[in-house]
Amino acid sequence: MRSFQAIILSGGSGTRLWPLSRGHYPKQFMDMGETTLFAQTLARAMALDDSLPPIVVCNEKHRFLASAILQEQSLLPGMKRAGQAQILLEPVARNTAPAIALSALAASGNKKDPLLLVLSSDHCISPQSAFEQAVRQAAPAAEDGRIVVFGVPPTRPETGFGYIRRGKEVYPDAYNVERFVEKPVAADAAAMLGQENYFWNSGMFLFRASTFLEELARHAPEVHTRCVEAWEKRSRDLGFIRPDPESFGECPSISIDYAVMEHTDKACMVPLNAIWNDMGSWQAFFESAEKDSDGNACSGDVIQLDNRDCYLHAGHRLLATLGLEGLCVVETADAVLVLPRERSQEVKQLLEELARQGRQETETHVKVYRPWGSYESLVQRERFQVKRLIVDPGQELSLQLHHHRAEHWVVVQGTARVTVGDAVKLLKEDESIYIPLGCKHRLENPGRIPLEIIETQTGTYLGEDDIQRFEDTYGRAPEK
Repeated sequence: MRSFQAIILSGGSGTRLWPLSRGHYPKQFMDMGETTLFAQTLARAMALDDSLPPIVVCNEKHRFLASAILQEQSLLPGMKRAGQAQILLEPVARNTAPAIALSALAASGNKKDPLLLVLSSDHCISPQSAFEQAVRQAAPAAEDGRIVVFGVPPTRPETGFGYIRRGKEVYPDAYNVERFVEKPVAADAAAMLGQENYFWNSGMFLFRASTFLEELARHAPEVHTRCVEAWEKRSRDLGFIRPDPESFGECPSISIDYAVMEHTDKACMVPLNAIWNDMGSWQAFFESAEKDSDGNACSGDVIQLDNRDCYLHAGHRLLATLGLEGLCVVETADAVLVLPRERSQEVKQLLEELARQGRQETETHVKVYRPWGSYESLVQRERFQVKRLIVDPGQELSLQLHHHRAEHWVVVQGTARVTVGDAVKLLKEDESIYIPLGCKHRLENPGRIPLEIIETQTGTYLGEDDIQRFEDTYGRAPEK
């Protein structure tokens, strides 16, 4: 089999996994205990073939999260090329067809025409051997100019997935696609479960870059034209590739299924005989988790009595439950979600209502990640706020000032290099400094261990948008 290049789509927002998944910290980057779904996807692809660096598509908000995981993975045995990944930043979300088109254009550089293995960054697949076997089975068809989609044998009448109707076998263990079925109602899903020729549409693909671009131009010419324009006018900064915002913004928002797969005569399906889940809802997390003798899946500090078939997740404190059945209870530092498991798909509607009310809990957690580290709000009142800042070794905040607040920093751990006005000072543990309102300042960690700061803000306005940046290592524009 020819070497392939992994395309990892990471633009999803994971709205059905609120309150754990949020706009600035979606499900693919959530800490799953030992790793993230994004890291699992990367490892899955690189274990199969690491001869070419992956291509990652994500949005502006998540670029440093993706970059950090890629660098971490590159330190693992056999993963050096992970750190050489191309990271494409979508100017706006335009669904999977444009995202894959950009990836195919990137992979086609230097007159290459690799096989592209398109993977979503939020899937769980086991065992690895089943995944590798399916890719090997798909390779001959993909080499021959087919667009191969991986179909999963259904195990339940799922209404949250699309389906594929399998046709005749055209390659060994590879079949024509008779039709694609949109997410069905419960009765139709139950009917398809009893038929051997229906499979879940996994949203994973294998094809040659040229094949996909040709079929996209044939069946969705405007998408093709806009993506080519956006790619030709691309720019780079800090290692990220930025397609032209104007051209890409004019591209239709459409999935690969609607744009290509439902129209092409090159569609082909290979079964993926594995335990697979797209981890798109709390029901999916429940199904993938280990359960006790009463069917409960528990995560975190949970004390439960007389519960049945529940998913119980405690993120920051004790979660105690009694006499529940068939519920999801998810606790974070600033929100608690309670709902019947069978209504997990409706969390998105709840999130829309929260957004309509302007609730910040839709976008950020109490702990917010930044390219230099993270900060966590400990106390917030009308005219003051206390935060805990962690600055990673060798990192620095932007040179900035605030128009409406003053700040007081206390070093709890590590060594801080602090710029206040024209003065630069080193602070050790238990030392502090005051930054007056309107004064230029910067915080750096010159040491080898994380720098921990307790920051007290005072002023008439304490919003994160009160930042005027003058210099920034990470190329960020001033807050708006």
